Amino acid sequence: MLDILFTIFAIFTVVIFWVVLFDTNRFVVRHHRVHSPKITKPCRAVVLSDLHNKKYGKDNEHLITAIKELNPDFVLVAGDMVTSRKKAPIREAVKLLQQLQEMYPIYYGVGNHEHRLFHIAKKYGTVGQEYLSVLTENGIAPISNDSKVIADSNIRVYGLDISGDYYERFQKKAMDEAYIQSLLGEPDGNCFNILLAHNPEYFPAYAQWGADLTVSGHVHGGIIKVPLINRGFISPAFTLFPKYDGGVFAEEGAEMVLSRGLGTHSIPVRLFNPGELWCVEFAPEE
Repeated sequence: MLDILFTIFAIFTVVIFWVVLFDTNRFVVRHHRVHSPKITKPCRAVVLSDLHNKKYGKDNEHLITAIKELNPDFVLVAGDMVTSRKKAPIREAVKLLQQLQEMYPIYYGVGNHEHRLFHIAKKYGTVGQEYLSVLTENGIAPISNDSKVIADSNIRVYGLDISGDYYERFQKKAMDEAYIQSLLGEPDGNCFNILLAHNPEYFPAYAQWGADLTVSGHVHGGIIKVPLINRGFISPAFTLFPKYDGGVFAEEGAEMVLSRGLGTHSIPVRLFNPGELWCVEFAPEE
C-alpha cells in the first residue's frame, strides 16, 4: 500500500512540476471589446503588465511576434515591466519597449516596482533613474499622475501613480475618488477615459472617480489558479483568493481589464495560470 501511495505521489509531483515549468514560460492572448459613444474612431490596443524583465525567446521575439499579429494601434503598459531590486536588470524590458516604440505609440503606467525604483534611490541606487532616463530618451516616459490624448479616437489615457502604502501587505488602506482626484484632477467628461492603475484592489474607487476603462495588473493571477473554483490563490498583499485576480470586471457602468501579467519575481512560479497578453478593441457604440 505504501508503495502505491508513494508512486501516486511521485507521479503527481512530476505532473505539477511539468505544469509549473510549462505555465511559467508561456503566455496566452485574451480579447475584450469596448463600446462607447465617446469613442469616435475604432482602434485596438495590446496590454502589457508585470513583465518583470522576463523574455520569451531571444530579445522577446515570441512576444513581439504575437503583438505584431494583433496589429494594435497603440500599447498600454499597466506597470511592473522591471523588478525593484538594487542593481536590478532592466535590459530585457528596455529592449522590448524600444522595439515596440518603433512600431506603436506606448502609454506607460507606473507599477509599484517602478514607483520604488523612481522614488527610493537610497534603497535601490541609481537603477531607477537609469531606467527612467532610457525610457524618456526613447519617448516612452511613464505617465505619472498625468494624461495623454489619442485625439483621432477621442480617448484620454491617464496614468495613476499611487503612494507605496497602497501596496502594503496584510492590510488594505482605504482609498476614495477624492484621493485620485488630488492626483489626476477631474476626469475629462468629453473623452473616453482609460485609467492605467496598477493595483486592481481599488477598482470601485477608480470607477467612482470616472474611469470608463481601468487597466490593471499586479496580482499575477494569484500565482496559482485553483481548479474547479477557477480563482487565483493569493495576492501580493497575501490576501487569499483575491476578488480581483484576472479577467474583466464591471462596476458602476465602468469596466476593468485585469491582466495576469507576463512574468514573475519573488515567487517564480505559475500554476494553471499562464502569462497573458491582452488585446482590447475600442469602438463607437453600436
